[in-house]
Amino acid sequence: MLFKLKIKAMTKPIIETPKILSQKLQELSQEQQQQVLKFLETITTKYDKTQLPKTTRIAGLYQGQGWMSDDFNEPLTDEFFSET
Repeated sequence: MLFKLKIKAMTKPIIETPKILSQKLQELSQEQQQQVLKFLETITTKYDKTQLPKTTRIAGLYQGQGWMSDDFNEPLTDEFFSET
């Protein structure tokens, strides 16, 4: 076998997925196993949250630039709903 699959123990296995994956991998040729490995590396990199650029928020950066109407909490009139 070209590589061994390490799978963390889950509290509730979903249809014995690790066992099925292991069996299927063993049935593949070395070339196919290499393709699977490359695919796994691609998707783990793609969905790895640590790879995303981290941006920090700056508190108060847009302070005073937003506004809210004085009648924000007042009920909307029927006229509001009839306009098209």
